[in-house]
Amino acid sequence: MEAQMQFSANSWLRPVAGAGALTLLVSVPSSLAQQPASEAAAQQAFNNSCRTCCHSVKEGDNRLGPNLNKIVGRKAGSLPDYNYSSSMKEAGFVWDQDKLTRFMVKPDEVVSGNKMQPYGGVSAEDAAKVVAYLQAAGGQ
Repeated sequence: MEAQMQFSANSWLRPVAGAGALTLLVSVPSSLAQQPASEAAAQQAFNNSCRTCCHSVKEGDNRLGPNLNKIVGRKAGSLPDYNYSSSMKEAGFVWDQDKLTRFMVKPDEVVSGNKMQPYGGVSAEDAAKVVAYLQAAGGQ
């Protein structure tokens, strides 16, 4: 009789677990489901490292940090409606992929005295993903 009870428990448990997994897959937002894995990972890296408290990719949407719309190719410290540190205003360079990646990893080594100092320390791998996301989301 015990063997028969195990069989009945297994016979109904598998379809329930399968239905639960199917429900989970169907409930994933379609925008996320349609993104290639690398794009989703890049957006997640941006969300985790930058968006949570400080930045947006929407033009004009400055927060604790400036918006990052079209950051690649933009002169450092140049948005007219953001209060940059004096060191960022005087940095004298244009953001490129390499400079952005290095800045996210060790901000003070790229622009000493910047406002992002306490928030830096993103891994080089995540920084590269963020730069890829910024280029895709905000253009160039």
